[in-house]
Amino acid sequence: MRIRGWDAVDFVLVTGDAYVDHPSFGTALIGRCLEARGYRVAVLSQPDWRSPEDFRRFGRPRLGYLIGSGCVDSMVNNYSVFKVRRRRDVYSPGGKAGRRPDRALLVYAGCARAAYKDVPVILGGLEASLRRLAHYDYWEDKVRRSILLDAKADILVYGMGERAILEIAEALDAGIEAKDIGWIRGTCVRGKEPDIYEDDIVLPAFREVKTSKQAYAESFARQYRESDAVSGRRLLEEYENKNFVIQNPPQPVMERQELDDLYALPFERNYHPMYEAEGGVPAITEVKYSVTGNRGCFGGCAFCAITYHQGREVRSRSTESVLREIREMTKDPGFKGYVHDIGGPTANFRHPSCRKQLDSGMCKSRDCLFPKPCPQLEADHSEYLELLARAQEIKGVKKVFIRSGIRYDYMLADREHGREFLKALCQDHVSGILKVAPEHISGEVLRKMHKPGRPVFDRFCRQYEQMNRRLKKNQYMIPYFISSHPGSTLEDAVELALYLKESGFVPDQVQDFYPTPGTLATCMYYTEMDPLSGQPVYVPKTMHEKKLQRALLHFHKKENRKLVLEALRKAGREDLIGVLV
Repeated sequence: MRIRGWDAVDFVLVTGDAYVDHPSFGTALIGRCLEARGYRVAVLSQPDWRSPEDFRRFGRPRLGYLIGSGCVDSMVNNYSVFKVRRRRDVYSPGGKAGRRPDRALLVYAGCARAAYKDVPVILGGLEASLRRLAHYDYWEDKVRRSILLDAKADILVYGMGERAILEIAEALDAGIEAKDIGWIRGTCVRGKEPDIYEDDIVLPAFREVKTSKQAYAESFARQYRESDAVSGRRLLEEYENKNFVIQNPPQPVMERQELDDLYALPFERNYHPMYEAEGGVPAITEVKYSVTGNRGCFGGCAFCAITYHQGREVRSRSTESVLREIREMTKDPGFKGYVHDIGGPTANFRHPSCRKQLDSGMCKSRDCLFPKPCPQLEADHSEYLELLARAQEIKGVKKVFIRSGIRYDYMLADREHGREFLKALCQDHVSGILKVAPEHISGEVLRKMHKPGRPVFDRFCRQYEQMNRRLKKNQYMIPYFISSHPGSTLEDAVELALYLKESGFVPDQVQDFYPTPGTLATCMYYTEMDPLSGQPVYVPKTMHEKKLQRALLHFHKKENRKLVLEALRKAGREDLIGVLV
């Protein structure tokens, strides 16, 4: 501030992460976006929350505090699925844990209010987005209120927040009080007995969803179907004393030129140098030489929060914008010639799934890829193929990898360019091992996950093997699987273990299902029903059953022998004793 001659700032941007000025980090995106519009922004990263003093570091902000917990929900960041405190935090200097509080948004908002009680408090980021309305909290095993109310904040920004933040900033700068800024899309606000219009949707009241799982499932289903920027409507959720949380419709997705302009801002592409003495910030490793090429995902996986946060409409940056960023990357002294990724939530999604959604929005009761690709789906890898090829031609680039994951069912649906993409993938963009995510093998579990069935994965495996043989490449595949997902019985876990045994796959990583706010699968976990169909769902809830299912996926490990034997006996599959153990 002194170097820039500032006597005050417009916004203090608070984050639970160490500060990394890279476009893969939301704090950097929001800060640079505001800076480009002429606002003075200070970043308060990992503040001391034990008193409000640190929140006075930059003086009284003229327009407000913008508060986020970091790239990950603070409870997910601090605890494993078994509710054990994590020993490492990749978003902290040196990977040291303990530098952000539990429920960081609540704590930071309280500190900001204590520091300057009359300064607007605006919440944003993933934790705010996924907890914007009443939500099931896995760590307390209960339904909590909207975090907007618990944090006593003025406005909550959900989704990708650049547009909404700029609109809020303009309103505050014009002298409008935060309590009166109630019209901005992509925000949630509080209201006392608000006017209810014809198109509004009144959700079940909090008193209902906190006690009735049926009401909770109905509420979630309505929210899920109204998450589209074109067709989504205003949602109202009632709390005590006629108070409401009002969710305005989502912001329209950023179009190509807007994304190009955003990612052209002057990011340093590194962590702040003050962290160097502690060993830097580990989270930069995976993204420093990666490029975000797209946003949104129409994959629709039940366990993924992208639908609730980024939305299902896909938009991508132009080829020239991505190539320009890679050219700048090659000037970095640490660049060794390898671009780690050009992707996004799903690497091979580059455009909307069909033309209809541009005018009518995404289908409310239909997925693009599940249970099979929609007839209207426009599967096309041609632009992505051109982008990858041109990126590899840049001087100083040795190889471009794809690490952010591909949807193999989408590739198989592309009859014109699918085989060409598979060839390019195997020939130029895999470093010996391709990581894919079938997630499970059981048909029933895959239906609950909204993932393609085993025959689709088997078909992809055959084509991948044939292509590598044709190219004379000795390359392998590592599949990712989820254990204990809603719908998965011990019998399903045994089926998956048997598949691993027969196929020879040794899973590099098994992820236990983690019930995080905002996902369809978490609603299934809590309510034990599918909110979209109303049908009951089996849910493995006890920690012991979770351990049994996880052990089955690592049946080859000696330390799991006792658990695997127990699981086989409980599942009535003693015939597999001697096969799996």
